[in-house]
Amino acid sequence: MRYRQVGRGANAVRVSAIGLGEMPLSLRGRPDEDQALRTIHASLDAGVTLIDTADAYCEGPRDVGHGERLVAKALSTYGGDASEILVATKGGHLRYEDGGWYVDGRPEYIKQACDASLKALGVEAIGLYQHHRPDPKVPYADTIGAVRELLDAGKVRLAGISNANVQQIKQAEEILGGRLASVQNQFAPNFRSSEGELEYTRDQGIAFLPWSPLGGIGNADEIERKYPAFAEVARERGISPQQVTLAWMLAKGDNVIPIPGSSRPETAVSSAQAADIELSAEEVARLDAS
Repeated sequence: MRYRQVGRGANAVRVSAIGLGEMPLSLRGRPDEDQALRTIHASLDAGVTLIDTADAYCEGPRDVGHGERLVAKALSTYGGDASEILVATKGGHLRYEDGGWYVDGRPEYIKQACDASLKALGVEAIGLYQHHRPDPKVPYADTIGAVRELLDAGKVRLAGISNANVQQIKQAEEILGGRLASVQNQFAPNFRSSEGELEYTRDQGIAFLPWSPLGGIGNADEIERKYPAFAEVARERGISPQQVTLAWMLAKGDNVIPIPGSSRPETAVSSAQAADIELSAEEVARLDAS
C-alpha cells in the first residue's frame, strides 16, 4: 500500500493512497448493516486508513448522521488496530424528505453541524472536517470563518473544503491561515473539469480527494464501454478498468487520494489494491487523451 499526506507541517497525517468513500453504504438502496460493516472492515484489512463520510450521507432528514454512526460502529467493532484511521466528514449539505439535497452555509449552522458530527462519530475532535458545498446565499468567507473557529477551538484537527474552485481554494487557504488540508472535488474519466483544482492543490501541497472517481454510484462498469483506452490498459495489465482509473489518478500527483465508494467487501478490496499499481508515462498519456 502506498501512502500520501493530508495536512502540512506538524499536523500532517499519513494515510493510504486510496481511501474508502462511505456514501453508497448510507443512501437509499444501501446494503444492510452487516454487509456495510463487512465492507468497511474489508477495506481496513486491505490497508485503507482514510474513510470519507458526511452527515448528509443518509436517506433523509430523519436519518441525518447515518454514515457517521456507521463508521463509528465499524471502527469500534473492527478486530484490528483502528488507531491510525483518519475519518473525514463534511457539513453544510442537507437532505429533503424526498432525498433531494440543499445547502446551508450559515456560520451558526456549520458549528451546529460539527457538534452533531462529533456526537455521531463519538469523538472529541474530528480528524478531517470539510465544508461540503458552497452556499450561494452566504458569503464564502463567512462559512470558512466558522470552519476556522472550529479548527482554533480544537473540535477539528484538520480542515478542508469540497466542491470548490481555485478562487475559493485560495480564499479558504487565506482564511484558515495556511492550514487548508484538503480539497474534495468530483473527478473521474467522465468528469475532468476539476483538473485545474487538482493541479493547483498539487502545486500548493494540499491533498486532493476525488469523489466519485469511478463515475458515481452504479456507473463503474461504464468506464470500460465509454473509455476504451482504460479497458485496453486493463487488458494489457490483467487488472480491472476500475483499478486502472484509480492508478491513473494517483499518477497525476502525490497529493491525489481517490475515495471510491463500495457497497461490497470485494469491490472495497479491489479498489484498495489499485494503490500498488504504477502506470508508465506512456499509459498515463493514453488515458489522458481518451
